[in-house]
Amino acid sequence: MIYIKLNEDNFEYDIYSLVKAFYPKEDVKIGTGDVPQGEIPLFTMEVNYSDHVLTLDGVEIPIDYSNRPDTKNRLKLAIYDSLSARTKKELPWGTLTGIRPTKISLKMLEEGESDEAVAKYMTDTYRTSQEKIDLSLAVSHKEQSLLEKIDYDNGYSVYIGIPFCPSTCLYCSFTSYPIGLWTKRLDDYIDALEKEMAFTAQSCGDKKLTTIYIGGGTPTSLDAEHLERLLSLIDKYFDTDSLLEYTIEAGRPDSITREKLEVMRNHPVSRISINPQTMNQKTLDLIGRFHKVEDIYKVFGWARELGFDNINMDLILGLPGETIDDVAYTLSEVKKIGPDNLTVHSLALKHSSRLNIDRESYDDYLIENSQKHMDMCALAARDMGMSPYYLYRQKNMAANLENIGFASPGKEGLYNILIMEEKQTIMALGCGTSCKFVADHGATVTRCENVKDVQLYMDRIDEMIERKRERLREDLKWL
Repeated sequence: MIYIKLNEDNFEYDIYSLVKAFYPKEDVKIGTGDVPQGEIPLFTMEVNYSDHVLTLDGVEIPIDYSNRPDTKNRLKLAIYDSLSARTKKELPWGTLTGIRPTKISLKMLEEGESDEAVAKYMTDTYRTSQEKIDLSLAVSHKEQSLLEKIDYDNGYSVYIGIPFCPSTCLYCSFTSYPIGLWTKRLDDYIDALEKEMAFTAQSCGDKKLTTIYIGGGTPTSLDAEHLERLLSLIDKYFDTDSLLEYTIEAGRPDSITREKLEVMRNHPVSRISINPQTMNQKTLDLIGRFHKVEDIYKVFGWARELGFDNINMDLILGLPGETIDDVAYTLSEVKKIGPDNLTVHSLALKHSSRLNIDRESYDDYLIENSQKHMDMCALAARDMGMSPYYLYRQKNMAANLENIGFASPGKEGLYNILIMEEKQTIMALGCGTSCKFVADHGATVTRCENVKDVQLYMDRIDEMIERKRERLREDLKWL
């Protein structure tokens, strides 16, 4: 256990996240009192806030508390330097613990700053490594070119959440429900979605729809009949002719049939995901993915036969028991299949996942990720003609790395960029989703969330629509 003692509650989350990045396996406790009785900490750290000065373990740091972001950065730098000296370790992203590191580099580039100025700022302010600065700049330049075609002020995107899955994977903490328990209520769920569609189409009627993304959960856990109903309603309420992209996250191969792919082809779906996570059967069995490796080849083959020419595949690095040789094998098989996008995730140990809750049951399984793993993936993507186009980070990621999307030219996922960089309003429909109302090209971002419980979502749909109506009127002045 590591104990951080404060003289007042302030910046607790930032302190906690940074200490955990250095000590991912240690419990980190923060309080204003003494070390909890009966606890013997690995070490303690004291942070004291006073007028114009912040003191860390006796070292004074001049602070202007009226500038909260600068105060936070100075505090994190001091903690980082202290922990780096203690551990003889540096973090690849330095003090950056947020999920959107490219927002920094992209904003500076949009303001006319040079790559050199961006690099110096990220080094001095966040201690970011040169390798990650280079990656951030490469992604930001790509995003900048792709975002030129996006109408921020007069456009919007739509996310539709399908909160059902065949089963819950070992590492997952997303809001999802076993499809088997809800098969008799799917029409009720889609009825509620239709109400949100009608409201969204009416309230955004004078705006141009840029992208649609259907995620979850697993959207293809719906049977073909209900998938057809859902996509037909989208056709009814939205002008799909203006779309730059229409994605369905088909996801798990065990949820995909040829009939469902044919349903998608009968609608203007332009991009799908088929996500193996790994091509090693022993790992699939362990993490609760109820498909065989052979199913991935079969489903991907169907999609290509039916004319899908923009297919993403997700992989996860750091899955329990996987060695770097297992990752190399997965990449060699993916190269044979030849997707158009490859999204590489670093395993994040989510608080509510079975992997975390029942952690002791998996102590014997190696959880390994490193820059070497990421470099292997980048090389494989390059061999397939792909380059990085978006990235994001999560809490408690293996090796403190990142999730990164690679794509062939012209096959980049625009929605992925929009949701990360927060440049355009995204209307989110469905259980557990969250609208992002974006004003002034991202200078102001507000959220409006739907409830996470399926039954409550259906019961309270009118209430949630009214809340969105109010937020659209007040935050965006659209109504």
